[in-house]
Amino acid sequence: MPELMTIGVDVGGTKVAAGLVDATGQIIQKARVPMVATADAATGFAAVKGAVEALFALAPDARSAVKGIGICSPGPLDPRTGVVLNPPNLPCWRNFPLGAETERAFGKPTKVDNDANAAGLAEALWGAAAGHSNVFYATLGTGIGTGIVFDGKIYWGRNGSAGEGGHTTIDYKGPLCGCGKRGCIEILCSGPAIARRARAKISASSTATKVLELAGGTIDGVRAEHVGEAYHQGDALAAAVLEETADLLTVWLGNVVDWFDPEIMVIGGGVAQLMSSLFDRMRGNLPGWAINPRANEIPLVLARYSADAGIAGAAALCR
Repeated sequence: MPELMTIGVDVGGTKVAAGLVDATGQIIQKARVPMVATADAATGFAAVKGAVEALFALAPDARSAVKGIGICSPGPLDPRTGVVLNPPNLPCWRNFPLGAETERAFGKPTKVDNDANAAGLAEALWGAAAGHSNVFYATLGTGIGTGIVFDGKIYWGRNGSAGEGGHTTIDYKGPLCGCGKRGCIEILCSGPAIARRARAKISASSTATKVLELAGGTIDGVRAEHVGEAYHQGDALAAAVLEETADLLTVWLGNVVDWFDPEIMVIGGGVAQLMSSLFDRMRGNLPGWAINPRANEIPLVLARYSADAGIAGAAALCR
């Protein structure tokens, strides 16, 4: 068993995944158990313990080799204390000392943070941003999360709540976001937003589109993945949907450049692969949305980690 191993634990509303991660960021073993988010705190924590124990059962030598445990949990949480405050999709935990309980259970130093912060750190340490000190990371999926890494460390802000870039408003008259604000980039460019944009365009058009065909002929069945597949088949409506999405993301990233002037911007998450075909368009248009005269020099790249970003990110917290 190699030295300097860490365990990354990715906690979700329905599952807990754990992985054994080596010093280069390779995930060498994985385990997964169900999560009962609506039960009590002890039951929720039992899932975390179960995932780690399942990992040790698969790799018995890891118990002595592991130097620390990192956990990605939905927030709000306090990364400095490891306390999970009141996550909407984990009602089992309210002011729950997840870090301290994990340390007590396994005798290993434990760090806790949210998934976007942790995934950004993994990309800076081992992934697409390796070698860069100042990194902006965004995960595009059902929602949009962001993480900021300065000089190899997650930037938390005063209260540990910095980096909520998905709830940056770029249209104050835009649609109402679940966070309570209008025109957030999340409500405009997440996976569900792409699907809504496609459904609206289909409803307003009489032209045939592959998007509708892939969705089984029902507008209500349209999902972001149907838009992506139709786009790669040359569908004009899908192209219009994704180009509009890319342009909105470019406006947002122009603000990111002017706020942080990052060395690199990394995009991950389930929608990232879908949008990566339009990265060249976004790079080309970025100077029009940033006053930074060198905005076009900042790389915009696809993340290394995709489905396992939570595991890798959690493990990176211990590095």
